Amino acid sequence: MDKLAVIILAAGKGKRMRSGIVKVLHPLLGRPMLSYPLEVSLEHLQAEKTIVVVGHQAEQIQNAFIDPRITFVQQKEQLGTGHAVLMTKPIIGDFKGTILILCGDIPLITVKTLTEMVQHHQHEGAAITLLTAQRENPTGYGRVIRLSSGKVRKIAEERDATKRERGITEINTGIYCIQAAFLFQALGAVRSDNAQGEYYLPDIVEIALRKKQRVSTFPAPDPVEVMGINTRAELAQAEEILAERVRQHWMAEGVSIQDTSSVYIEPTVSIAQDTVIYPNCYLRGKTTIGEGCRIGPQVEVADSQIGNRVQIKFCTMITESRIADDVIIGPFSHLRSQCEVEKEAKIGNFVEVKKSRIGPGTKANHLAYIGDSEVGVGVNVGAGTITCNYDGLHKHRTIIEDGVFVGSNTALVAPVKVGTGAVIGAGTTITKDVPPYALAVRRTRQKSIKKWVLKQGKKTGRGPQE
Repeated sequence: MDKLAVIILAAGKGKRMRSGIVKVLHPLLGRPMLSYPLEVSLEHLQAEKTIVVVGHQAEQIQNAFIDPRITFVQQKEQLGTGHAVLMTKPIIGDFKGTILILCGDIPLITVKTLTEMVQHHQHEGAAITLLTAQRENPTGYGRVIRLSSGKVRKIAEERDATKRERGITEINTGIYCIQAAFLFQALGAVRSDNAQGEYYLPDIVEIALRKKQRVSTFPAPDPVEVMGINTRAELAQAEEILAERVRQHWMAEGVSIQDTSSVYIEPTVSIAQDTVIYPNCYLRGKTTIGEGCRIGPQVEVADSQIGNRVQIKFCTMITESRIADDVIIGPFSHLRSQCEVEKEAKIGNFVEVKKSRIGPGTKANHLAYIGDSEVGVGVNVGAGTITCNYDGLHKHRTIIEDGVFVGSNTALVAPVKVGTGAVIGAGTTITKDVPPYALAVRRTRQKSIKKWVLKQGKKTGRGPQE
């Protein structure tokens, strides 16, 4: 392809979203809507220039996309799409090549379609190429008006179209390829004498025809690709389409997904083959999952690295953690941020781990809290064990060295260290370091008061319950 610059129009507010958030920042499968056309330009088309025209909440949009490859241009007054593109003229400068104009609220367009459109435009030597589509219900879109020969005559915006023109089902999608040399020359001739008093970008089609310039069209292979998002309902519909694309991709790569409609996988997730995803699972952010894993049902994993052959069982949540090979987690486990679980460890029922390293082969099978801790190799953490890491002002670390046996209902009051091979008796509260291979027990002596219940019955007038 020849040199390519991309302009993305993202200045509108999106009133029909009924939101205090500008439309292009609404999340779509875990990412702002605007991230989709930006990714196409930056990562796939690798455009020489990527320019985003912003207006409403311009600062918020710029803060959401901090990338030196992006140039933001502000359209302070929203005077139409033609005016928006005109704002980019100082940035485009003397660029010679093709300008691809995209919309920030059309996130379903594929790289394949845009690549083929640009190639078609350049092969045809056209001044303008429109991406068009056929829609059964074209309401809201500009109509492509053609001559009897089939050539494009003009684009009629819906508010300005006649009744006959509104019956046409071929629409202008708002996506264009335009010769840079022609674009700004044509925009200088656009007028705002229309129903909305705006400078319409599609008007450059008639200008091109008057100047005997070639106008071409390229049909979108699937109308879904050019679906614009204006409402919450359309946002939800687009998210399901994107989600299905992601699921289909991973199944084609060798991942099994049970009850696909209930599984949510964000585009930034990576999954290796022979992994099985069970129903009602949510895989988010920069999560990677290795080979042969079993995930779910009802599991959420976010921004975490999962090794090979890992089992993450029912109702488990993992965030910003690293899980090594052959680990079993769950059911009903919670791994908060900055956890590392080493090879063949087990984190079981109702166990919460936070900012801790769990060594290879270590087991915490039941009802435990491990926070701000370093746990060694082959440690057994008994049911009801708690690391008391917070003194009301500061967090402190607990160190449990290799081969330690921690009895049930143990409280380890940090900062504290339990030496290699030590044993802690059930019900013990540890407030001092435990030497290696020592037995640590801290209990009061058990005392049984004979016939206490019967004596209490005489005082209260109530005997023992039968």
